[in-house]
Amino acid sequence: MSPAGADYAVAVVGAGPTGLACAIELKRRRIPAVVFDKGCVVNSIYHYPTYMTFFTTPELLEIGDIPMTSLYEKPTRLEALKYYRRVAEHYGLEIHQYERVDRIEGQDGRFTVRTTDRHGCPHAYRVAKVILATGYYDRPNLLGVPGEELDKVMHYYKEPHPYFGQEVAVIGGKNSAAIAALELHWSGARVTLIHRRAGLSDSVKYWIKPNIENRIAAGEIRAYFNSRVTAIRPHEIDVETPGGLLTLPNDFVFALTGYHPDIDFLAAHGITFEPETQRPYTDPETLESARKGIYLAGVIVAGMHTNEIFIENGRFHGRLIAEAIERALRG
Repeated sequence: MSPAGADYAVAVVGAGPTGLACAIELKRRRIPAVVFDKGCVVNSIYHYPTYMTFFTTPELLEIGDIPMTSLYEKPTRLEALKYYRRVAEHYGLEIHQYERVDRIEGQDGRFTVRTTDRHGCPHAYRVAKVILATGYYDRPNLLGVPGEELDKVMHYYKEPHPYFGQEVAVIGGKNSAAIAALELHWSGARVTLIHRRAGLSDSVKYWIKPNIENRIAAGEIRAYFNSRVTAIRPHEIDVETPGGLLTLPNDFVFALTGYHPDIDFLAAHGITFEPETQRPYTDPETLESARKGIYLAGVIVAGMHTNEIFIENGRFHGRLIAEAIERALRG
């Protein structure tokens, strides 16, 4: 059901769980769709810590009515990757991995999606509708301090082994920072936790928080609260603390300070936002944005309130949007 002159009826930007859910709902309605991702399928999950376990149960991660199985009560990152590959294969989704969407031109019913593949070759696709399901995990919140550009500074944590015997600073106070600090400590790194607030976030999972607090109380993990890193150099960092400025030896920094949607990309494509929350304007019944013909799905619907939408609820956006697109195309 591609409109005359179009390569596809719909382009889905983002091959995460929400983008895949959108493509599945379109497939069920026999609406031709292509999915683009600048990385691999479920690229964000791929970049999660290697041995991560989800905080939710398998059925809440399911899409396309395909059951997800897990060895234990809660699935691991590896199980999730296997599951989403299986779902994409089952539905025969057309997914262009490692193909970045650069811009979207035209108007509702006659869009041109311009992309660049991993070899640097440009491409153009004519589509009637566009769904943006780009997530936010690849846009870290930067510290904005001198030295942040050094290779030793990372905004993603994968696994602890390479940091055995090293001086490692973990910046942040939520789940990702707490887990990284604990795993690094257990693997022989000398860990310093630095957080701008008075203590760890209340959102840290109940089985993690007492563990790290006990390590801090025992002096096994050094912690500075109400503190912030002000400069990073090859072999040390400066930390502003309530007791004054400290210079600490340092080999690696994990700045786990959260992530945000690509507001600039959205704004450049006619998406408008509420000033205070940066929540994009969408029709609540269709999730169509202020730019007619472009729909938003997943966490980007929440703007800067990224803790409101997860896989568990973002996966339902696909059906809502697909139904709206089907009505529009059948006219």
